[in-house]
Amino acid sequence: MVDLDRLRTLSARVGADPLLVQAAGGNTSIKDDGVLWIKASGTWLKDAASRDIFVPVDHGALVDALARRDPAADACLPFVRADLNVTGLRPSIETSVHALMPHRVVVHVHCVNTIAWAIRRDAEARLGERLQGFRWGFVPYARPGLPLADAIAARLRPGIDVLVLGNHGLVVAAGSVDEAEDLLDRVVAAVTRTPREAPSPDRRALGEMCEGTAYTPAASDETHALATDPFALERGGDHVYYPDHVVFLGTRVATDIGSGAPLVAVPRTGVLVRSDAKPAVEAMGRCLADVMRRVEPDDDLVALTDQDIDRLVNWDAEAYRVNLP
Repeated sequence: MVDLDRLRTLSARVGADPLLVQAAGGNTSIKDDGVLWIKASGTWLKDAASRDIFVPVDHGALVDALARRDPAADACLPFVRADLNVTGLRPSIETSVHALMPHRVVVHVHCVNTIAWAIRRDAEARLGERLQGFRWGFVPYARPGLPLADAIAARLRPGIDVLVLGNHGLVVAAGSVDEAEDLLDRVVAAVTRTPREAPSPDRRALGEMCEGTAYTPAASDETHALATDPFALERGGDHVYYPDHVVFLGTRVATDIGSGAPLVAVPRTGVLVRSDAKPAVEAMGRCLADVMRRVEPDDDLVALTDQDIDRLVNWDAEAYRVNLP
């Protein structure tokens, strides 16, 4: 399918931009002849052009199940078209979002500029100032799967093609891949916030800390900003503001190398990553730094609750995603 190939190209472009997608986050889809082709859970969008990462789902059956609030629609496994599924993978944990949108092409990203607005207590009002002229809606935070599908269904109105998901990210939808790409670019431009400059990491000190340990300094200065920008660590280190943070980093960012944590942010010095950590760990460390550098000291932020966190970490669909290589 030509359009699916075009979606692969867009997916790879979006997936290669850490300000839009981090690690296995984000997902894209296209509907064709009753089949919803959706990114597979745990795969990376940046690999879309070189690896088959799309899973076929029976769109009509899934929509019917969502209308009935069938628990099977939570992870969507029963709706995979086995006759077309050459990957053997599971569909994205956010397949229900794509199924509910009536548009042919749907793109969901964890845009850090969007998240920096979406974690504010006044997110809907402030985003309204930025998104004038767009057909958009704000969806308060809900766990991916059926809870998020219910939250979207309650807010979805005819004509809406942009959704901001509270404490989560951005969804754009259109009739074609090109239209979806254009809409994504325009929305991202509208919500972009200038990040604070962060001091450079002390690479010499980090090198000395790593001697004889299983740690190495993080690869990019953007990741090190989590530690060198005191405000980023102060606001982001002890709170969870969006799902992928807790899934890959846990509930708190470690600051002591003795903790054995996969990622350690040494205040005012830089970030260390354990050599056996999955690639997603540093990607999510940078994401947290990128989001927090777009947050001001007086922004009133809303973190996920203990109950929100518990529902994420004890969800089998998230456990599957985390345990993939």
